[in-house]
Amino acid sequence: MLIIDANAILRYILYDNTDMADRVRDLISKNKITIRYEVMAEVIYVLEKVYSTPRSEIVESIKIFLEFPNVETETEKVLLFALETYADIKIDFVDCVIYAFKVLCGHDVFTFDKKLNSLISRLN
Repeated sequence: MLIIDANAILRYILYDNTDMADRVRDLISKNKITIRYEVMAEVIYVLEKVYSTPRSEIVESIKIFLEFPNVETETEKVLLFALETYADIKIDFVDCVIYAFKVLCGHDVFTFDKKLNSLISRLN
């Protein structure tokens, strides 16, 4: 298993350095790749804050990246649910992951974050 960092994913998604993007594509085609939540959070942060990419485009780009047969995540259903929540609701991606664990896995959540608490309270 090979873990890649946010910079590798960003080079591939943005295709702003063709050599690096091609190297990432080649790497993915030949290796099983794992994407960690913290890496995905960094990718989303950079796309949103540095490149001003709309949330819907961020989610679509990430979903396309995750469709590679050799790419896996820690818990795909949680990540996909978090991405959908992120696209639909103005809340931080990490809070979307926590919310996804609450909804899909039944985890209890304690937070002082008002937006996350509001989202969770809708479940009751």
